[in-house]
Amino acid sequence: MKKTPTFLSLRSNIHTPLSFSLCSSLKENQQTHSESSTAPENDDSDAQQEKDWKSDEEFKKFMGNPSIEAAIKLEKKRTDTKLKQLDREANNANPVLGLFNNLVRRVLLRQRERLQNAEQTFKALPLSQLKSCFGFDTFFATDVRRFGDGGIFIGNLRKPIDEVIPKLEKKLSDAAGREVVVWFMEEKANDTTKQACVVQPKAEMDLQFEATKLSTPLGYFSAIVLAVTTFGTVALMSGFFLKPDATFDDFLSDVVPLFGGFLFILGVSEITTRVTAARYGVKLSPSFLVPSNWTGCLGVMNNYESLLPNKKALFDIPVARTASAYLTSLLLAVAAFVADGSFNGGDNALYIRPQFFYNNPLLSFVQYVIGPYTDDLGNVLPYAVEGVGVPVDPLAFAGLLGMVVTSLNLLPCGRLEGGRIAQAMFGRSTATLLSFGTSVLLGLGGLSGSVLCLAWGLFATFFRGGEEIPAKDEITPIGESRYSWGIILALICFLTLFPNGGGTFSTSFLSGPFFRGEM
Repeated sequence: MKKTPTFLSLRSNIHTPLSFSLCSSLKENQQTHSESSTAPENDDSDAQQEKDWKSDEEFKKFMGNPSIEAAIKLEKKRTDTKLKQLDREANNANPVLGLFNNLVRRVLLRQRERLQNAEQTFKALPLSQLKSCFGFDTFFATDVRRFGDGGIFIGNLRKPIDEVIPKLEKKLSDAAGREVVVWFMEEKANDTTKQACVVQPKAEMDLQFEATKLSTPLGYFSAIVLAVTTFGTVALMSGFFLKPDATFDDFLSDVVPLFGGFLFILGVSEITTRVTAARYGVKLSPSFLVPSNWTGCLGVMNNYESLLPNKKALFDIPVARTASAYLTSLLLAVAAFVADGSFNGGDNALYIRPQFFYNNPLLSFVQYVIGPYTDDLGNVLPYAVEGVGVPVDPLAFAGLLGMVVTSLNLLPCGRLEGGRIAQAMFGRSTATLLSFGTSVLLGLGGLSGSVLCLAWGLFATFFRGGEEIPAKDEITPIGESRYSWGIILALICFLTLFPNGGGTFSTSFLSGPFFRGEM
């Protein structure tokens, strides 16, 4: 049996409304059939033929090969069936029922008109005509099979793929009489790898992007609301770390640098991301900030609203965001330490909860740098103030928070930036396994008491789950240099987030820090 490539997931969102309507019609018709069992026997055969969709040929075609054209035909037949039923009830003497039937008839007639117009737009591509477009100068097709309203052509490339895609799309569009879109990917079956060209009508892809489009007035309004909320959580989180007797001047000197540093990191990463996406011709949705009462912000999310040209674009766009954010955060922290000439925050220090520093190797190392030696009373954080926290420069803390937030988005889960990078590096199947494993680990972290793991795990799994739409070129590898960058980012994510029992201390590696009076 031939195996359909992973492009199958591409169509999953296209038919949802029609499929739901179809299921509803099935239930209605089954109920109607049971209620009409007392009708005269000469009407039973007609009613059975009209209402039992399981024996209907159009329904069988739809279930065998789901497509928009098949769904429209099936919905059109359902509408005609209801109109015939209304015709049989036209002689009913009840005036109220007659008025209701007339209203329903008008609605059904308008629906049938819309379906007839849609039927002209969404037609299955003529595969027999399209096959003649393939040849030795583009892609030599050896086999073809129907896939939705398009088809899958099995064969092999005969020219560089950058030359083949525009040339083949033009030939196929001319043969079909309308625009088409092609994808190239590899199909694996029985340890044999074959190249496949997937052809679909462009109108169907436009419909899918339109259904999930976020560049709408409501989308922009939601992005603004989330941005304002996130700015508020950043400000509240900043003020949370102030000294108990802090004044308004302390707020300006401490919170404003932290707030500004965090926004600077977000701004640099956003500009870098959009410049990279524009270079590949990829449209991005509005950016949605994710507010958090722990870090102020958990990152920036957006969707792709156009097709990706290749796997390099799928890799470079998320790397541009995460790498720029992490480097900006690191430089900001180092610059703040250098400007103060001290690792203890200087005159405008924020007092950070010590628990922030001993849950992972990177921040444990920062703690080791800030205060590596115990004092006479055994305190491993000699610069900490009992009941207040560890002194850290506001800009330096903004950098540390930026590293943590960026690393959270580097986790290989769903459509987080790390999930997109994993899909570009290892393929869709391996990326799905990594996503599942990451969700499980975050869930275990949440059960062990980490609110951040629980919240981020739920968000990543249910709001950013799933896979990205395949790139038009899924065959060309991303190259060794990009693999190296991916491994480096994975290592950074591991060092920043991996839970470390106690941290790097001068006394014991597995014992947490403590204040005076806690012994």
